[in-house]
Amino acid sequence: MTYLVIVAFVAILGSLVAALVFMMRGGNQDVSAPDGSNEVPRKNHMARALAFRVGFSILLFVLVLVSYRMGWIHPTGLPLQGR
Repeated sequence: MTYLVIVAFVAILGSLVAALVFMMRGGNQDVSAPDGSNEVPRKNHMARALAFRVGFSILLFVLVLVSYRMGWIHPTGLPLQGR
């Protein structure tokens, strides 16, 4: 379970870094549109990378909730005591 959470965090950070790279590039490439015009085709790589990040985050959250319900993980916080 620990390795699965680590892989999920790496995927979340990787998609965030990919979005940063796509944002810094800015889409100013010398590529012509398929119809022969000089317009640069708009690509949504940054939005797609951020959408994957949100998806990975939701998947990780649901995985932790299901794992807790199934008894695969247990909380290890401080025990609650009356004051």
